[in-house]
Amino acid sequence: MTPLMLRQLWSLIETTQATLLLNLDDGSLVQWLLRQFPAQHPLNSEETTLLRSYIHSRLTLIRDLAHHRLAL
Repeated sequence: MTPLMLRQLWSLIETTQATLLLNLDDGSLVQWLLRQFPAQHPLNSEETTLLRSYIHSRLTLIRDLAHHRLAL
């Protein structure tokens, strides 16, 4: 995964409503993020697999950040 992809993903997460990030179950959240991402950067199948795995490994962090944003 390229640094640009990582920046785009985290930018997408930061601009997504915190309530959406918190209300979706794990699978739905991963799918939603993957569907939003190609609008910024078309993905091939290898990139999609890497991104899916990365998002799964960061779900707790994504939700922690969303909780923090709601608390502010």
